[in-house]
Amino acid sequence: MPDTPRQARKSLAAKLDHLFRTVRPKGGGEYTFEEVSDALKARGGPTISGTYIWQLRKGLRDNPTMRHLEALADFFGVPPAYFFDDAAAERIDAELALLTALRDSSIRQIALRASGLSTKSLDAITEMLERVRELEGLGDAGDHADSMRSE
Repeated sequence: MPDTPRQARKSLAAKLDHLFRTVRPKGGGEYTFEEVSDALKARGGPTISGTYIWQLRKGLRDNPTMRHLEALADFFGVPPAYFFDDAAAERIDAELALLTALRDSSIRQIALRASGLSTKSLDAITEMLERVRELEGLGDAGDHADSMRSE
């Protein structure tokens, strides 16, 4: 079977938008552009206006300085490589999807209860979950993570 083509390279705007949608304060809503700007300033980072961050997120600007990208990466808790290395961005996005799923207390409880089970038992549980997802008309877990990101 031939290899499937790799996903198209994600733009800076798409990556930044994904971080805004995924990495959230305890209150649950997205950070505002001004909150990010103020936090970067408070951390002693470079001055970036809320308007400029908005322009980066919308793709109206696409050539920030390295210091700006480092500061944004630090704010969102990802390495700067997230913006430059698509393979690193894919790995980090998978970790963010897991963290997003673990915000749900029911999912967290299932994961904690599965801790310590044998590989055979975990395989059986995984099989059951896949069957239930199929019965409920849900795709694989990757599809679920993608839908959670768009909420």
